[in-house]
Amino acid sequence: MRFRLRHRAAAGLATLLLPLAGLVALAGPAQAAANSTASFTKTSDWGTGFGGQWTIKNTGSSSISSWTVEWDFPSGTSVTSAWDADVTSSGNHWTAKNKSYNGSIAPGASVSFGFNGAGPGSPANCKLNGDSCDGTTAPGDAAPSAPGTPTASGVTDTSVKLSWGAATDDKGVKNYDVLRDGKVVGTVTTTSYTDTGLTAGTDYSYTVQARDTADQTGPVSGATRVHTTGGGTNPPPTGDKVKLGYFTEWGIYGRNYNVKNLVTSGSAAKITHINYAFGNVTGGQCAIGDSYADYDKAFTADQSVSGVADTWDQPLRGNFNQLRELKAKYPNLKVLWSFGGWTWSGGFAQAAANPAAFADSCYSLVNDPRWADVFDGIDIDWEYPNACGLSCDTSGAAAFKNVLAALRAKFGSSKLVTAAVTADGSSGGKIEAADYAGAAQYANWFNVMSYDFFGAWDAQGPTAPHSPLTSYSGMPKAGFDTADAIATYKSIGVPAAKLLLGIGLYGRGWTGVTQDTPGGTATGPAAGTYEQGIEDYKVLKTSCPVTGTVAGTAYAHCGSNWWSYDTPSTIAGKMSWAKSQGLGGAFFWEFSGDTSNGELVNAISSNL
Repeated sequence: MRFRLRHRAAAGLATLLLPLAGLVALAGPAQAAANSTASFTKTSDWGTGFGGQWTIKNTGSSSISSWTVEWDFPSGTSVTSAWDADVTSSGNHWTAKNKSYNGSIAPGASVSFGFNGAGPGSPANCKLNGDSCDGTTAPGDAAPSAPGTPTASGVTDTSVKLSWGAATDDKGVKNYDVLRDGKVVGTVTTTSYTDTGLTAGTDYSYTVQARDTADQTGPVSGATRVHTTGGGTNPPPTGDKVKLGYFTEWGIYGRNYNVKNLVTSGSAAKITHINYAFGNVTGGQCAIGDSYADYDKAFTADQSVSGVADTWDQPLRGNFNQLRELKAKYPNLKVLWSFGGWTWSGGFAQAAANPAAFADSCYSLVNDPRWADVFDGIDIDWEYPNACGLSCDTSGAAAFKNVLAALRAKFGSSKLVTAAVTADGSSGGKIEAADYAGAAQYANWFNVMSYDFFGAWDAQGPTAPHSPLTSYSGMPKAGFDTADAIATYKSIGVPAAKLLLGIGLYGRGWTGVTQDTPGGTATGPAAGTYEQGIEDYKVLKTSCPVTGTVAGTAYAHCGSNWWSYDTPSTIAGKMSWAKSQGLGGAFFWEFSGDTSNGELVNAISSNL
């Protein structure tokens, strides 16, 4: 079985090169800057503005792991855009923190970041990690610590009271900034604040940041999620079945499919969970997949779930912020971050060598304070444990179970831990290669990838439906169907309630075909919009309408092309079968293949 190849459309690749891409480093304890310097250079000047560059050099004998540069601009001078650092301001005071990829500086080495500025002024009162930028130490002038994570009380339809533990500073804390969804909404001198003017039935995320008497700001506190009372934006009850869809990070490029499309299509109101795909698995750790798409891309007002455009200085943008806005609109909706996939599953071998360290890295990334409120758990898409996908894994039969056990131990019982798993129910197939029954005890559920059984990677055919529900006469390989996969999982002890049936919102096809029914010969893959041999349902339903059904799914023969795909009718049959088997629900790959009014998602929801 092959899972759909995950890659970005070519149109999106240039976008990924934008300078603001990169994982923002968490603010850690300031390192002494006595062995490091920061210097400013004006690289250009066009009268009303200028280009500037800061260079941080390690003049000591040990490495620097992170850096923060602070300076003051005179009134009327400001930073308008920046790259290779995260730049924020409080009045005329500016702060730049390293990205994840340039925080470490070896002895004798240096890094630079740049910005465009408006106005005539030059920076003054420079500090590097709390000390003078010329490399001399300024004792007793460190930034304040992070305040305690705020707690909420007195929540109403339109207000909430927040309280937090005091920050510490050698010179004293001057005041606190209260941030709602990453934006300052109030500044107080005490350790409490009442936020008003909120919307009923809405989720908000709050953090707090301290400022000392030298106007230095410290790291933000942990985040607290608050849901105001009242409101009527929850979707109608969906029953006790899981109804899950994958949202791809790269869909915002060539496909132009944004989180907002889940709202306009009506799909968001008909599902229970979203898997955000994909995070990378590399070096034995969970890692960002596409930083620009994930948290940096600025969405315009018409692209945004909230209808409000992102700003350049917004702490969190990209798909993560859009998912946050979606959850505010649909508070019952849960979002999981999926790691791996067809392209990035090769990294699981190293992860399996030290499952605890892998779980620690995943937990830290999923619960990063900037987006901790967005994700309700983690999904592992390993293709395939102790078997072959894009690459072959030899981690052993116990590796998958060990990885899920470590994740469950780290994430605890309050977070979801799930996995996408093979649907190869053949004798000696992929299900038998790993301890899926042992792993199931640590998972909330398995997404059984019951699609991509057959396709034009076998260029000459025989033609066969890529997502057969049952076996049929002439099927190219026994056990390559949904019923056999589910039966195999049940036979080894995986509970039916932990198995979700998979639906592909796309078709697979061949060209050079003369035979109408399955089993015909071909000359190669049929042309597809983004990839040969594959096409979205929303295109196929009109370009190559259904001509027959087989094994619970549909096929279509038009001209010399032959396609197989699911329709609202075949999905209704599959959902009925899933209920008869006692399955925990269904999932699908992926939202952008559906019609603009979400007819396949509606078929899954209404028939489950």
